[in-house]
Amino acid sequence: MSGPQCCSNPPTLNPTSGSGHVEKLGGLDSYLTGSSDSKLAIVLVSDVFGYEAPNLRKLADKVAAAGFFVVVPDFFYGDPYVPAADGSLSIFDWLKGHGTDKGFEDVKVVIEALKSKGVSAIGAVGFCWGAKVVVELAKGDFIQAAVLAHPSLVTVDDIKAVKVPISILGAEIDQMSPPEVVKQFEEVLIAKAEIKSHVKIFPKVSHGWTVRYDVSDEAAVKPAEEAHQDMLQWFLNHVK
Repeated sequence: MSGPQCCSNPPTLNPTSGSGHVEKLGGLDSYLTGSSDSKLAIVLVSDVFGYEAPNLRKLADKVAAAGFFVVVPDFFYGDPYVPAADGSLSIFDWLKGHGTDKGFEDVKVVIEALKSKGVSAIGAVGFCWGAKVVVELAKGDFIQAAVLAHPSLVTVDDIKAVKVPISILGAEIDQMSPPEVVKQFEEVLIAKAEIKSHVKIFPKVSHGWTVRYDVSDEAAVKPAEEAHQDMLQWFLNHVK
């Protein structure tokens, strides 16, 4: 279940961060970056802090530089989780109004909008909260490949139902999806030989390390960038 570790190291949100721009796609405000002429698209589904997180947008720009059209939708309609100084709004209270089931319904509309623009192949990556949304996509024919980064709320049964190539990037220090759970995911995927999969547990990092790292801390940047490269390579291999 999502808990306090989901909320550690909150980013300083910046609506003007990144080299892309914001416009409506599928009815949602979305950060768009990369060539809109590309037939290959990647959807980034954020953690609870939403689509204005600078590290997330920086990652979107990095994926776009590899030739993809990249979309980071605002699944929270301008209401990301902002920890209250007095603790008056817990993550559990916030989640009651920001369920992953609604995120799944919304992302399907975004994917349809991309297809209507001529996009022929789509990948999706979900971070924490977003991983549950992406694993739901991976159970159907909505996308060509999936990546889950330090997932929250994802179960073994979810992984059993996956139908597309999937990469799972886990953290050694993670209460949401601890290494023993990620290993269970891996065992399920190994048994599904017809589905291409990749599972990796990064040592000495905590839940959220791929998008909630301190850019001035080289020891934090290095594993984040390694995870970004793994994610990008997965999409280059499977979203064509």
